[in-house]
Amino acid sequence: MRRASPPRLVLILLATLAFLVPAASPAFAGDPADYPEYPYPTTSEGAYDEPYRGQFHFSPRGGWMNDPNAPLYYKGTYHLFFQHNPHGLGWDTMHWGHATSPDLVHWTQQPIALEPGVHPGDLWSGAGVVDKDGTSGLKAGKKDDPIVVFTGTNGVTVNYSTDGAKTFKSYDNGRKVVTPGGESRDPKVFWHKATRKWVMVVWSNEGGNGVNVYTSPNLLDWTFASRFAADWLFECPDMYPLPLDGGRTVKWVLNDASMEYVVGDFDGTRFTTTWTTPQRMDKGRNDPGGTVYAPLTFNNMPGDRIVQIAWQPGNRGGSWTGNASFPAQLGLRTFPEGMRVVRNPVREISKIRGKGRSWSQRTITASPDSNPLAGIAGDTYEITAEFDAAGATASEFGLLLHTRADGSYDRKVAYDRAAQTLYGAPLAPRNGRVTMRVLVDRGQLEIFGNDGVLSYTDNVNFTAGPGSRGISVYAAGGEVRLVSLKYHDLERIWPPSTPGTNPGSNLAGPWRPVGGTWTSLADGKTGTTPGGNAFYLSGQTGSDFTYEGDLRPDAPGAAAALTFRASADLAMHYTANVDTGGFVRLWRPGAVLGDYHTTITPGTSYHLKVVATGPRIQVYLENGAEPVIDVTDTATASGYFGLNVWNSTGTIRNATVS
Repeated sequence: MRRASPPRLVLILLATLAFLVPAASPAFAGDPADYPEYPYPTTSEGAYDEPYRGQFHFSPRGGWMNDPNAPLYYKGTYHLFFQHNPHGLGWDTMHWGHATSPDLVHWTQQPIALEPGVHPGDLWSGAGVVDKDGTSGLKAGKKDDPIVVFTGTNGVTVNYSTDGAKTFKSYDNGRKVVTPGGESRDPKVFWHKATRKWVMVVWSNEGGNGVNVYTSPNLLDWTFASRFAADWLFECPDMYPLPLDGGRTVKWVLNDASMEYVVGDFDGTRFTTTWTTPQRMDKGRNDPGGTVYAPLTFNNMPGDRIVQIAWQPGNRGGSWTGNASFPAQLGLRTFPEGMRVVRNPVREISKIRGKGRSWSQRTITASPDSNPLAGIAGDTYEITAEFDAAGATASEFGLLLHTRADGSYDRKVAYDRAAQTLYGAPLAPRNGRVTMRVLVDRGQLEIFGNDGVLSYTDNVNFTAGPGSRGISVYAAGGEVRLVSLKYHDLERIWPPSTPGTNPGSNLAGPWRPVGGTWTSLADGKTGTTPGGNAFYLSGQTGSDFTYEGDLRPDAPGAAAALTFRASADLAMHYTANVDTGGFVRLWRPGAVLGDYHTTITPGTSYHLKVVATGPRIQVYLENGAEPVIDVTDTATASGYFGLNVWNSTGTIRNATVS
């Protein structure tokens, strides 16, 4: 990607001043003695849990991220490299960041792959391959195949790893193996099976926008083969084969950073197409200050799948800027208007699906009573809805995301029946039907229409408060038949930091402290308060349920508790605790509903279970057959789950609800 930053990134560059690197970290990269550089602060309470930080979209632990680089698969692990400034929140001093995943979904950030001063040249956007046939002669020993990556501006340099991408060496002291005319950058390299050669496409503006095509038998010695010129083709090119309609006919797709593309043929040396104008495979704002840019496909994929990942520039917070889109599998299908690339989330999304519900054959009207998602609160989730557009009388219909009790909402995903647009982008019904699939994260919204013929990647700063997580299926100006609807919570991909994401808990986040200090354990939370109550409120609500956990008051005079049916402001809630004063108590603001007197020893864990059915609340101690408290109370019938400590320090583990 180009060095010059567009005007819309000026504010991001200024935000660098707000990003503080620990004193122990180098102020600048470039000392070979400390390669690989990894100047991130220790993960602390709330890490990856900030407002707008994607919970299932990859972002760096800290610093700036832009273009994906060299996504590839090797020996059971997916590797994602990316343009990265670990020292600030703006574009500067480009490194290659690195993250790995076993499944394309759960990512773990690794040490820096390429570092200025250690690896020569401009370490700008590029690609990478696995030299599994040993064509380069770079293999050292018997274990790992070389992973070879290409980077640089105004000439391409080669770096390679012989230890599974843990560290990289520079080939021939950074000598440029290809130098196109004009300004150039962003090499993409792949293996061409038919000619048994490596192919490189590099963007350059010599004589206008376009790509130079080079071939090589060994990844190191390259020969110019052809040039494809096109005014629309600007930086970060990618080229890959796709079977047409899943059959034996294979076509080639060439796209640029803005996700414009043409479909044609490639014989190993020359790309040709009959298309005179490109199509755009994603309708988001496709520029470096927008919502989606600089996509790249994974190399060496099992099953020859073509999977694409892109940069979302618009997402940022106090410690990071930029994230990756959710990986999408590409296909090529024939429609009445011609061949089109389709994008859909990779099937591995099933690995983060939580609880799900489905509905069918509902009539949606202007009345809120027709909304099948009433009562469901979501923070990160997936919805697939199919509508009968042909039989609809509504002028528009779709989804309202992050709704509130006053009728307001954060974002509308609307199908305009007269204009035949979804979210403002053209989408004609297929067989009279319109299908919309949405992925909702804290700062990201991805929309797929009619099985991926429409893709729209957006950044939305969704309101995080518990009172702002409603969802509505709606219709305006008439009614529409909802053919089918599926809803799934999507779990976060990051390491545990709250009970809602720990192995011992199934409660949904985001969690938020209300008083006191809360620290993470492997399977729960410890809360400390100098006096009075401190709560830790989840993002999940319930009416009738079983809620249980292991509670340990850690000091004399302390209590640890489960809170449930709580209002967002905690003006109303029920709390069941174990108290070292010698009792189990069920209470709500203004009333003690029941006490059971028994010895409660500081530092000892007690299993407490609450069964709530309508107005009846039963509290069980230590898995006893009979409740120790059994009351009826009608103060509140539904609300949020949470944790509570009183008067000192308490620990709650394995908080689960069913």
